[in-house]
Amino acid sequence: MKREKSKKLAADQVPGDEILPEYDFSRARPNSYAARYAKGSIVVTLDPDVATVFPSAGHANEALRALAGIIRRHTPRRVASRRSA
Repeated sequence: MKREKSKKLAADQVPGDEILPEYDFSRARPNSYAARYAKGSIVVTLDPDVATVFPSAGHANEALRALAGIIRRHTPRRVASRRSA
């Protein structure tokens, strides 16, 4: 079964909130990996050399928490400046 060719519209003929006709999402599927990510988490891609050091996300998180603790201890606290009236 052959697909019918649709007329192509110029980008300026399509309203700003519409998707252009050449984008076909008729075969789109939900992301099967989306449920793995906790709400509010951030996905970060590690460089290959760094990824070899951390075999899992848990190991990377543990190392980053340790580093964050060191940074917090050695970063001077900012004192709120008072404005004179």
